[in-house]
Amino acid sequence: MNIEQFRSGDNLAYLIFGQKHAMAVDGVAWQEILSFLKEHKLTLSLVANTHQHFDHTGGNAHLLKATGAKLLEFNELSDNKEIYIDSEKIIVYRTPGHTNDSVCFHTGNALFSGDTLFNATVGNCFSGDLKSFYLSIKRLMELPDDTTVFAGHDYVRDSLVFARRLEPDNAEIDRFRDMYNPDCVYSTMADERKVNPYLRFNEETIIKLLRKLKLPHATQWERWQSLMSID
Repeated sequence: MNIEQFRSGDNLAYLIFGQKHAMAVDGVAWQEILSFLKEHKLTLSLVANTHQHFDHTGGNAHLLKATGAKLLEFNELSDNKEIYIDSEKIIVYRTPGHTNDSVCFHTGNALFSGDTLFNATVGNCFSGDLKSFYLSIKRLMELPDDTTVFAGHDYVRDSLVFARRLEPDNAEIDRFRDMYNPDCVYSTMADERKVNPYLRFNEETIIKLLRKLKLPHATQWERWQSLMSID
């Protein structure tokens, strides 16, 4: 399976494609996507979104009108549903938290995580359902180290500033910053486990910080809630 990333401001859109067919994920950069399809003689078969915020769905109508592709609505994206592009499998994970309709797409070793998991941070909990968000992140944490995380936005610089504030002595933050490339934004789950505080709630540095701030920290769930409360 092949992947192409497109930028629209800080939004990141994607094409997942094989030899002939493609699926757009959060295709807000619709003009660039259409140009890429034409250049590479690809047929856009499917259009999907990681959630229904307009900064992710804003390209849908343009893509559908220009290509005749099928839009995969949220109610069609059941948990663990298998989607196929040129016989290559894409698995849907329902990951409520950022929104109630948040999903991720997993193919090969690539994860399209929308606004659930960013590179070095996580999304805001607009749903208000912090427990579901926690469980969604825990689910993604089970993925192998070599899983490549393609997020819905490029928030890397600001995310690393926040991570540095929480863990000023974490040398992995500098390493990740040095490898950051705005022309192709990604991380691996191995990176996330080293720099993302929202995946590091069992690390002693984070527990000490929460203790210092007099925030609940006895359990993983308490630590997650406490981290999400820090501005």
